[in-house]
Amino acid sequence: MEIITYLCFGIIGIYSVFIVWLAYGFRKIPVFDKNLPETKSTFSIIVPFRNEAQHLHQLLYSFSQLDYPRSKFEIVFVNDASTDDSVSVIKEFQALSFNFRILDSIRKSGSPKKDAISTAIDSIQNEWIITTDADCFASPEWLKTIDSYIQSHNPSMIAGAVSFSAGDSFLQQFQQLDMVSLQGATIGSFGLQKAFMCNGANLAYKKELFLELNGFEGNDSIASGDDVFLLQKAAAKYPEKVQYLKSENNIILTEPLDSWNAVFNQRVRWASKTKSYQNSFGKILALVVFGGNLAIVIGFLLTFASLFPFWSWYLLFAIKIFADFPLLNPTGKFLKPEQVKFFLLSNLFYPFFSTAVALYSLFGKYEWKGRKF
Repeated sequence: MEIITYLCFGIIGIYSVFIVWLAYGFRKIPVFDKNLPETKSTFSIIVPFRNEAQHLHQLLYSFSQLDYPRSKFEIVFVNDASTDDSVSVIKEFQALSFNFRILDSIRKSGSPKKDAISTAIDSIQNEWIITTDADCFASPEWLKTIDSYIQSHNPSMIAGAVSFSAGDSFLQQFQQLDMVSLQGATIGSFGLQKAFMCNGANLAYKKELFLELNGFEGNDSIASGDDVFLLQKAAAKYPEKVQYLKSENNIILTEPLDSWNAVFNQRVRWASKTKSYQNSFGKILALVVFGGNLAIVIGFLLTFASLFPFWSWYLLFAIKIFADFPLLNPTGKFLKPEQVKFFLLSNLFYPFFSTAVALYSLFGKYEWKGRKF
């Protein structure tokens, strides 16, 4: 058992080095707080949706509050075969003065969301594309902040933060901690100039860049990844033009899921695309994180079988917590979640959940939006 003990501690040691390295990268990305008076950029906001009637009201309201000249942006909703009242909900806002359109998605590939985005882009004239989700909420300064950043930094692609508006249940708090860790890793990788991940709920890029990269070509058979695969293609070709906008005015809020089954399926969907990454750092980091979580799980199970000393497992877990904290703490302060509960319990449960997701994603199927993949 000594070999297993040394192996587990060695894996956690490697994991700790990578997480602390990401924490260093996080601190290298400065907070952006400029607000230039003149607006210059033109935006087309793309919102793919499928059966989102219960969430669209809050998104539409947030759009109506955007502090940006309405002549300089449009909103393109793309209907992915909804069977509920989503279209009717959107049409209720037609009396508002901002420009929006509703398109029916044209299916061409194995990825419904990529098809929806491609459908919209074919009809877009504005210089910049922004993607977000139907269950999100944007701040009034969202577009103005992105425009100010464009004028100040001249990027071609901008990744932004996404956070949960979580309640006090363990399910929602667990999702919030998971989102904090993902956002921390995302920002940290940008700070290390090894960007490999982003969130399509808050992603902006030039239309000409999308066309130059041939859009989602090469990964359109993969159901998810409309965000990360495009970012990885862009970062490989124009690394200095792919940037992260770290501003509290650019944080998109989204709703946590309401069941463990839905959370598991979502995480499997996210994890299933990892093996198709073109970015070597992303693949290595995914393997290291999986190894760190697996070491905690193996140590815990062997402890129950009296094959692993409890205090060794306790030390293993403590090292992981201390390694995570330099990344989770500043990320949490940046995202400003309304409340943080069940921190230790979530961290204890996370390795088991994450390991199960990773293993299942290699062989199992998942269900999303009523479809099986």
